[in-house]
Amino acid sequence: MLKTLGRSVYLTQFEEQRASLSAFAAGGAPVFISLHISEEFDADYCARVQQMCHFLAEKGWRILADVSEKTVRQFGCSDLAALAQQLHLWGLRLDYGFSLDEMCALAQKMPIAVNASTTTPETARQLAAGGGTVIAMHNFYPRPETGLDPEFLRDSTAALQAEGLKVYGFIPGDELLRGPLYRGLPTLEDHRTAAPSAAFVDLAVGYGLDGIFAGDPGVSQKEQQRIHHFCTTGEICLPVALRPGYQTLYDRTFTCRPDSPRSLVRYQESRLYSCFGTTVEPENCVPRRRGCVTMDNVGYGRYSGEIQLMRQDFPADEKVNVIGEVPPAYHLLLDCIRRGSTFRMVEV
Repeated sequence: MLKTLGRSVYLTQFEEQRASLSAFAAGGAPVFISLHISEEFDADYCARVQQMCHFLAEKGWRILADVSEKTVRQFGCSDLAALAQQLHLWGLRLDYGFSLDEMCALAQKMPIAVNASTTTPETARQLAAGGGTVIAMHNFYPRPETGLDPEFLRDSTAALQAEGLKVYGFIPGDELLRGPLYRGLPTLEDHRTAAPSAAFVDLAVGYGLDGIFAGDPGVSQKEQQRIHHFCTTGEICLPVALRPGYQTLYDRTFTCRPDSPRSLVRYQESRLYSCFGTTVEPENCVPRRRGCVTMDNVGYGRYSGEIQLMRQDFPADEKVNVIGEVPPAYHLLLDCIRRGSTFRMVEV
């Protein structure tokens, strides 16, 4: 199970991020920085980077820095190992210009990350065999329409993991976005408009990633709490706008019945938690769109009170009440609730 959400920190937005990074109890959580963003370069660049890295290390963050050979010269260090020591770096993401032998040698000194989208299974096999800690890390994509396809992400991730590498990726933020486009920084294009917690769970459950960073600098406290809940319990927080009279269903643990069909989730504990029983009268019997939460009414006899979550569109049924709806930004979660897994409905 994933332990936490990694963060990304940018020198030009560091002052805006400082408070949240300070308040967050890092405890060894990873943070990603890039040391070759040209628009950040100025006369004080190296000094400001050193101050930022000192702050992050002091607060307990494990710093993974995106570097190139040019970075060493820029900071006046003898080699990357010396740079890592100077900036309190935990690991290095090797962007370009490194041979296989150089990467294997560096991995003996500290964790390294390689580009998951361009590393072949053969190269991954050799890196894994060389010892040390080697991670494969997918990019994030600022420009809309350029993020990875689901098939490519799933296949490339599985291929690298089969050779012994852990694979990381990125999700978008929701509070403080990265310029100049401010359109999210996801690895997967389908995640660009998704809520961070939904994208996080999707990468973990749907794609099996081993580590996940927020590409954007800001993730709201509410979304961080939902991610933390998933990481510590394995239980998905499903935001739902429940209709008046049904709010007692919030914050209760439900299980997806093992015999649920692909088209919907059957709530195993419907009768255990529901105080509605056989008294549910017909109400709001409207079309059941993907993301709707429904409850069977008295028209279904002894099934009255049964709760379901729609994973595809269904027509209206006079025997079924629509009692709530999952906002589109969280629709990814509908397919992450697997047979036998637990989840809870939370307020939007």
